[in-house]
Amino acid sequence: MPTSFRPLVIRYGRLGDTLLLQPLLRRLHARYGEPCTLLASGSYAIDLYHDQPDVAEVIALRSRHRPFPLSPEQWRVLRALQRMRHVPVYVCEPQPRSLERIQLLLKLAGIPGDHCVFLNDIPLAPGGHWIEHLLQLADSTPATFRERFGGITCATPAVPVFQVSVQDRAECEQWLVHRGLAGHPLVLLQPANKRTMRWSGVRKASDDDKSWPIEHWVRIGSALHAHLPQARILLCGSPAENAYLQSIRSAMAQPGVEVVAKELPLPRLKALLTMAHSMISVDTGPAHLAAAMGCPLVVMFGGGSVSHWRPRSSTPEAVHVLGGPPVSTRVDAIAPEQVIEAWRSLPLRKSIAAPEASRLS
Repeated sequence: MPTSFRPLVIRYGRLGDTLLLQPLLRRLHARYGEPCTLLASGSYAIDLYHDQPDVAEVIALRSRHRPFPLSPEQWRVLRALQRMRHVPVYVCEPQPRSLERIQLLLKLAGIPGDHCVFLNDIPLAPGGHWIEHLLQLADSTPATFRERFGGITCATPAVPVFQVSVQDRAECEQWLVHRGLAGHPLVLLQPANKRTMRWSGVRKASDDDKSWPIEHWVRIGSALHAHLPQARILLCGSPAENAYLQSIRSAMAQPGVEVVAKELPLPRLKALLTMAHSMISVDTGPAHLAAAMGCPLVVMFGGGSVSHWRPRSSTPEAVHVLGGPPVSTRVDAIAPEQVIEAWRSLPLRKSIAAPEASRLS
């Protein structure tokens, strides 16, 4: 008889998708009495959940798109799954192609179907948030485990929360000193999203509903400097977006603007978001992380549903959302003046001590 029923959670997705699992992981930890094992795609899953109390282990799959017989990584994952034949399995993957690959892995690992529950078997309520959908899955129990765990219910928060280690915070503080940013209010701008870059360069704005014109970002930079002249504006993104962000910085042509896309590994970004004055972002994974870390946030939606994907924070008033259906279906329908007004109305962050550093107007 197994002595451990550590839940296995499976999700192939990007940073935002993986981040939104946190409330589900916390609830499963509470229900089963053990932290979860997470099988996810991308090395960021390891950095995101390192030292987080609801996750005991992260199995990262970096080559999920390769055919199974050709992928040594997938064979490694298969061997790991074979050691988890006795645990409840929560499959949070909504994409059909990825779900097929996961089902193949489970079958080859010898994990019975009655050990598993699938997100796609639970209808997403109209207007419901994705986290609530995931929590519905967390409240269900695979058939094999219903007698032992089916009656256990737990009320846990429906907001992602992540801890920052003392080491990561100290490392971020040292980086700020080295970059000459320490002691300044830091306003983070996140202009790009997962669709922004193609192998040939920046995707055409007409093909990206989250694209906001560079001249609008220039207007934002000017307004931030006028309202908060001692601030430093950090253009954030992935290393692949560095050249695009450099073009925005050049267009701004003002002091106090830095591109840090090549300097933000995820542990540092998490720590930075606990210290930053605020963030302005398009709808993308780092915006969800900012909300989870308590950073005051203005987020611009394109065609995505605000009711499904609104970033959640322990201080809801610190997240201001613009755009999204039915108001608009493209970020470029949002005027810079709307963003500036939303930013100026963000609540004061308690961790910002100096009154002149934290007042927006």
